[in-house]
Amino acid sequence: MRTRREFLKQCCTLGAAGASVNLTRLGLISANAQSASGYRALVCVFLFGGNDSNNTLVPTDAANYQDYVRGRGPLALPAQSLLPVADRAGQRTFGLHPQLAGLHQLYGEGRVAAVLNVGMLVRPTTKELIRARQVPLPRNLYSHSDQVQQWQTSNPLGGGSGWGGRAADLVQFMNSAYGFPTGISVNGNTAFLNGNTSRPLNVNPGSRFGLDGFGDPEAAKVRQAALQQILTFDSGAQMIAAANGILNQGVANAQAISDAINGGTPFATAFPNTGIGNQLRQVARIIAARNNLGMNRQIFFCGMGGYDNHNDLLPSQTNLFGLLAPALTAFYRATEELGVAQSVTTFTESEFNRTFNSNTGLGSDHAWGGHHFVIGGAVRRDIYGRLPVLHLQGPDDAGDRGLWIPTISLDQYAATLAKWFGVQPMDLNTIFPNLTNFSTPDLGFLS
Repeated sequence: MRTRREFLKQCCTLGAAGASVNLTRLGLISANAQSASGYRALVCVFLFGGNDSNNTLVPTDAANYQDYVRGRGPLALPAQSLLPVADRAGQRTFGLHPQLAGLHQLYGEGRVAAVLNVGMLVRPTTKELIRARQVPLPRNLYSHSDQVQQWQTSNPLGGGSGWGGRAADLVQFMNSAYGFPTGISVNGNTAFLNGNTSRPLNVNPGSRFGLDGFGDPEAAKVRQAALQQILTFDSGAQMIAAANGILNQGVANAQAISDAINGGTPFATAFPNTGIGNQLRQVARIIAARNNLGMNRQIFFCGMGGYDNHNDLLPSQTNLFGLLAPALTAFYRATEELGVAQSVTTFTESEFNRTFNSNTGLGSDHAWGGHHFVIGGAVRRDIYGRLPVLHLQGPDDAGDRGLWIPTISLDQYAATLAKWFGVQPMDLNTIFPNLTNFSTPDLGFLS
């Protein structure tokens, strides 16, 4: 049995499902006449709060590690605790945080790429250009809310649709005309998946679709009839028709989705019973039902909070990575089990990196460019991009505490993902208006 609040919440979810179906169909262009080449999915894992990537991936060559220890002070990780990785040529050596053992193993298998010093940029930016005020900067660089929105929309001024949603707009014709949304969030409402013509479906991890919990089928019919009466009470005719149509469509589609997901064979991969573990498990369940749902392209959003570590960074990050890495590793193993490892790419985002030096609370504060991971069977294992010069007030420091000026823009990082996802090169500038300011729109980390 469900409480009244749970019932109403599920009705709202179904209404959103119906609305997204209708909007999706409006955006389809001769869907039945076109076909997609295979299945592909993108999975965004957003680390809310600003992950300190200075301790996520640490340079281990003698000169850079000395600079790292000097700049980080009490936040520096011992060299012997780091998990060794190197670039493809074996010329640059790094160490992963000791709690990222699962990613270390996947890197050894060639399934992980590290992308260095990524951040919001309008165009290529240097310290000299900033000082001379010759380059536009993203709005409110060190603000959580602004930077979360900018990373999700790829708009350095904030606002508008999400870059994931705009990518979904352009590939949704590859999916069945049935109309299951291309974008799915398992972490609540997100700007990332809101397109211009498409809308995402929000799914609670572990939840069921449809209006279940009514007991026998006859009782369910009575309750659904009562719901229709509530919708038609004291409303205009046009609103009644629209609401009923959307909800009815949502109920029908939710039942079809439930049948597709629950009718599949459970996979054997064990996921950790954590927030991010359950989110990624739900994504894997939906991917497992891709054929029944008629999906050739899907894009997912997951999220994990807790990264705003102004105090006690070392124990906090140890705990966070102890939750994150097993979930990411289990998800990749699930894609192997499902036979889609080459077709699913997972990537990290976070609103910003954190200061290189410590504050008085043994934490770090808001900064700018940071390092990110891309995981999947289509990944070309390597370390992409340039490591900042690890000197406080140095050439890559926008301030005096190690606020690294990005050398790779979010547009480049995201456009590489979107191109692999199926967006045509000519359409990338539609999704990422500032991409033309950068000479390398494809960073090459996906085959």
